[in-house]
Amino acid sequence: MLSKQVLSTIIALGVMLPATLPAGDGEWQPGPEWRESPNPLASPHAVPGGRIRIFAGQYPKSFNYYLDNNTFTAELFGAMYETLLGRHPITLENEPALARRWRVSDDLRTFTFELNPDARWSDGRMITAHDVRWTFDTIMDPENLTGVHKVALETFDPPRVIDEHTIEFTANEIHWRNLLACGGFSILPKHAFEGKDFNRLHFEFPVVSGPYRLGDIREGRSVELERRDDWWQRESPRQQGVGNFQTLLFRFFSSRDTALEAFVKGDLDLFPVYTARVWAEETRGESYHNHWIVKQEVTNRQPIGFQGFAMNMRRSPFDDGRVRRALAHLLNRERINRTLMYNAYFLHRSYYEDLYNDDHPNEIERLRFDPDRARVLLDDAGWNVNPETGLREKDGRPLRIRFLTRDVMADRFLAIYAEALRDAGITLTIDRKDWASWSRDMDEFNFDMTWAAWSAGVFKDPEGMWHSREAERAGGNNYTGFKDDRVDALIEKQKTIFDVDERHALVRDVDRRITDAVPYIILWNSNSTRLLYWNRFGMPPWILSKYGRENSAYWYWWFDVDSDSELRDAKANGLPMPPQPAEVRFDDVWSDDME
Repeated sequence: MLSKQVLSTIIALGVMLPATLPAGDGEWQPGPEWRESPNPLASPHAVPGGRIRIFAGQYPKSFNYYLDNNTFTAELFGAMYETLLGRHPITLENEPALARRWRVSDDLRTFTFELNPDARWSDGRMITAHDVRWTFDTIMDPENLTGVHKVALETFDPPRVIDEHTIEFTANEIHWRNLLACGGFSILPKHAFEGKDFNRLHFEFPVVSGPYRLGDIREGRSVELERRDDWWQRESPRQQGVGNFQTLLFRFFSSRDTALEAFVKGDLDLFPVYTARVWAEETRGESYHNHWIVKQEVTNRQPIGFQGFAMNMRRSPFDDGRVRRALAHLLNRERINRTLMYNAYFLHRSYYEDLYNDDHPNEIERLRFDPDRARVLLDDAGWNVNPETGLREKDGRPLRIRFLTRDVMADRFLAIYAEALRDAGITLTIDRKDWASWSRDMDEFNFDMTWAAWSAGVFKDPEGMWHSREAERAGGNNYTGFKDDRVDALIEKQKTIFDVDERHALVRDVDRRITDAVPYIILWNSNSTRLLYWNRFGMPPWILSKYGRENSAYWYWWFDVDSDSELRDAKANGLPMPPQPAEVRFDDVWSDDME
């Protein structure tokens, strides 16, 4: 399964795609030569059944992805609701899903989809073009808090229902992402939700179309997804060996440290490690030595996102670029990486790291720890030190920053940052909230600074996060309120460019301008996924999919009865199990001949 954020990005380097995206020719796709074949990443040895217990972060404010835009909710929602188009897991070419075929007009403005007449909701009713139209209208309703999902669909007029199985989208502008946009949003059942307040549809989804349905929900603690034997695509060749677990049990914890304790006790099966300290210091002992717990680092083609301290440019003092740059110079990333993270990460230079290679080196200046330069910038911005208090003030107002956070693990990093800020005459206070409260504050732009981490899809589009018109959209991705006319112009220009290399050049220009403006204090990242899991599962030799993170384990792994029995016996008798590879590189295991 690919990330559900496929509408938010451009094609990253390293993806084997044509230099130009396919243009419209008015012909139905896929053509008559297309034949449904098994998923090349799925193992023929996979067996349905069993369960996997997964750490899912803090309890979200909603299970409705259209109302709560986060990675977990996207995964949950994507298991319950399908899109018109699917995507091949290796080539990334469009494939049938709810729609069995589609066509794009010669002028690249009209997109027609013919739904599969076999497609059914879980209550047995047919999935129709009316469901597609209702979902579109619901997302675009100004009263509904579906902000980020409106971005890609605003290009279209309301779609026209031609008949029960045929729907037509017409775009008011040419855009390279249009087919992805109208073919890539999750379709909801009109008959189940029509007439209800969509903004209150959070945790009850009685009618679904996808391979899983909601099971037991324990508010604040856990939610189960149950595999559907009656899924309309259950016998499809492409679905064999995919979505094997009978139950996906997602458990919620207030912190990753608490979740790790639960994992070590055996209350979780899979735990991705995002903290270098944990990976280096807390993965020792009998369970690891005897290979009951597998410690494995997986490197594949996953696109690289970014993380950083987002600054709210809608309010003072963050509306001043000199202050933002000064605050960036006061974060000692090198020290943090060395002392807290074992030098396990690369330091971000910019926001689109995977658009650079030997042919296009990233020559953007990396902002380094430089307190002297920070003091000069603050002085230039009028924030001068009061000799009586030692604090920086402007117009009698001290420079204080309220850092909104949802994770106690941030405290160690913020302590180092607060020390440097204090030396420069700036006060930092921490405002800690749970996920739901943090999300509400972000929707209302009620923050000074916060830690935000963004995954990247294979397909990137800078519009949702960086266009000026997204700066005031509640629930959107432009957290910082970034506005720049030159960036807007570049974003508008790239819309009509179907040549990938040409578009990359424009987005690198966008990247340079964004980085120069310092809307985030960008931090660090890794190009691999570090996994801990109990040794009771079967899995393909590449462990994770070509572009996926740990979530691809939910779809390609399976519960292995024999391995589980061996694990239980080994633990009971203090015996070792066979070791698993400590490192796995997708490109070393996968061969194009396997497709």
